[in-house]
Parts: sequence; C-alpha cells; structure tokens
Amino acid sequence: MNSKTHLGHQAKKRFGQNFLHNDAVISDIIDAINPEPGENLVEIGPGLGALTEPVIERAKKLSVVELDRDLAKRLRHHPFLAPHLTIYETDALSFDFAQLATDNKPLRIFGNLPYNISTPLIFHLLTFKDKVQDMHFMLQKEVVQRMAAGPHCKAYGRLSIMTQYQCEVIPVMEIGPEAFKPAPKVDSAIVRLIPHSDIKNPVKEISALNTVCLAAFNQRRKTIRNSFKNLISVAQLESLNIDANLRPENLTLDDYIMLANFIVDNPPEPMITTNNKKLSRRAMKRAEEQD
Repeated sequence: MNSKTHLGHQAKKRFGQNFLHNDAVISDIIDAINPEPGENLVEIGPGLGALTEPVIERAKKLSVVELDRDLAKRLRHHPFLAPHLTIYETDALSFDFAQLATDNKPLRIFGNLPYNISTPLIFHLLTFKDKVQDMHFMLQKEVVQRMAAGPHCKAYGRLSIMTQYQCEVIPVMEIGPEAFKPAPKVDSAIVRLIPHSDIKNPVKEISALNTVCLAAFNQRRKTIRNSFKNLISVAQLESLNIDANLRPENLTLDDYIMLANFIVDNPPEPMITTNNKKLSRRAMKRAEEQD
C-alpha cells in the first residue's frame, strides 16, 4: 500500500492503531495467507486497507470487521474496495463470527490485531474454531512466542496451552517496527493458526482447562502444590503421578488436560462468596496481562 494512503487519517491510540506501509512486508504477508477466489475470507481491523487491497485483488470478495467508524466510512466510500466488501462496523471482541460461516465455506480469518486486546480477541476467536479453516494474525512478537512455547520456558503459559490444545500454531515471519506508521515500540510477528480437525486427547470441558491454567499461571513462581490448593489436593496430584513440587511451566499440555478432566469428574467445592468472585476476576485480569 502506498504510504500516501495514510494522509487524512490520524492513528487512534485508543484503538491500538499501527498501520502497515512497507510494500515488501505486505506482499510477504499476502503470500503467507494465499487468498483465492471463492474463499470465505474475513479481515479483522482492515484499517487503511494495507492488506485489504491486495486480498481483494486476488480473491475479489471479502468481509471486514472494523470498529473505527471513520475507517468503516472510508471503506464504504472507497472507489475500488467498496463493491467487493461486506462491512461489519462493530467490535470484533463481541462479534459472532459464526454467522459468516457456511457448511461448505469455513472461515479464513486474518488481520493486524490491536496489540492491546490481542489475547482476549484470540480467546474469543477460538470459540468459533469449528467454523474456521485457518487464521493469520499480526501480533506482538512476544505474544506469538508465547503461543508457540513449550514446557520448561518462561514464555510457556495459559495462552500456549489454550491455543495449542485447539490449533496448530505456526510462527510465519517477524516484522520490525519500521514497517508501521506510527512505529510501535515492539517487534511484531505473523502467526498461522490451523484448528485441529481431530483432538486425540480431548478435555471433557474446555472451561475446566482454562480454570486449571488460570490457577497455575496466576502465580507461576509458586509450586503447583500452592497453585492448585483450591482445586486439587497434594494427595490427588500424587494419584495422578504429578509431582506437587513442580512449577506450572514444568507440566505438559497432556498434564493440563488430565488435570482439567480430573476436576470435571471431581469438582472442588464451589467458591461462591463475593470475595472469591472478586478474586477470580482479578486472577483472570492478571492472567490476561501475563498472556
């Protein structure tokens, strides 16, 4: 996209806007997505059209979800793009992506996601994984590293486990700040997510997997003896052949699946007090900040 396209629109900090302007980088991203005519393509946050334009050139048709009303208006009146777009002027965090899917046309979702909401947005999108063929996202490089991380490293956490359980995670390319206007203070990366067609070791409830991950990584410096004290006793951990002295990053995805299934079959006493609800909300917020 020609950088002149940026004239007339000031990036809005509240939307986390950083616009791609490097043609070579844009070309590499489009090659990675490889859009083709007839596919059910959906872009989140098209912005000034850096990815939108070349995708339209290849695929001819595209749905976009854009929260910024000024940018949505710009797209509706764009002489080239408008006839090829279906525009949803709404917040992607609350948008029902399932409505765009059909039985024979699963979704191919892509976008340069606002870094300030990338983790909750990824979790939201994963709820539609059964209707998705693949997803390609520009994210903060550190977030992509967390998504792809394995056990025994600091990057490994709730985001790693929840994403890898549901998708194949493939880091595609890294991108420096100079490819954007305004330039962010961090490096970026493209990740490809391909939902698993078959999960060989399924959890009984995905919410239970999230619960054990929240408990574990909310205080990741502690041993799981302490992290899980409200969910699973030391004796129960031993019955599962899990060492209570390990730290959360030492457990594998299969370990977390086993723990999730255990608490489904052996639910801990419900924590129903107002204080505990507040603690739970704080734990979720801390986990998202860490993710």
